[in-house]
Amino acid sequence: MQEDKQRWNDRYLDNPMPQSVSPLLEKYIGHAKVGQAIDVACGTGRNTHFLADLGFHVDAVDISDYALERVKNSSTIKKIDTDLDKYNLAPNKYDLIVNVNYLNRRLVSQMKDALKSGGVLVFETFIVAHGDFNLPTTNLDYLLRKNELLHSFIGLNIIYYEERVDVNLRGEKIKVASLVAKKA
Repeated sequence: MQEDKQRWNDRYLDNPMPQSVSPLLEKYIGHAKVGQAIDVACGTGRNTHFLADLGFHVDAVDISDYALERVKNSSTIKKIDTDLDKYNLAPNKYDLIVNVNYLNRRLVSQMKDALKSGGVLVFETFIVAHGDFNLPTTNLDYLLRKNELLHSFIGLNIIYYEERVDVNLRGEKIKVASLVAKKA
């Protein structure tokens, strides 16, 4: 865990992330009932702060203590410094789950159960695209396969799903999958 923590701390130090809210979250937030939310791999809190400002109580979860120090202190934000490879989502706890630019398949399998009835999932991350855009090979454990995200959440009511070519923060072409779904 210490090795992962240091790697992520270094990453946030070397490449500060912009604080703009995920456009997907911003567009579809109206589908979620204000209540308990979790921002998985929250980083420095760009989505956490947005949710807290809307009245959500947010569990902001990340392994980087450097990033979590940048998440504002608030009575509506609970900072959780943990290794997401070992963290478990509590069943039937969340009105909203946000997962942006991160993939942990072990947590994906817990997300449906972690949503309350009527709860909303906003999930967006990268798809395997090595070779397509001459990007360096990335660990495939952290990249979705085509339609994997959609298939992972069969049983939820899909509000929006798309796989597309996009541009990352460094201006490189990437492939992304985006999903917004609601539990009945």
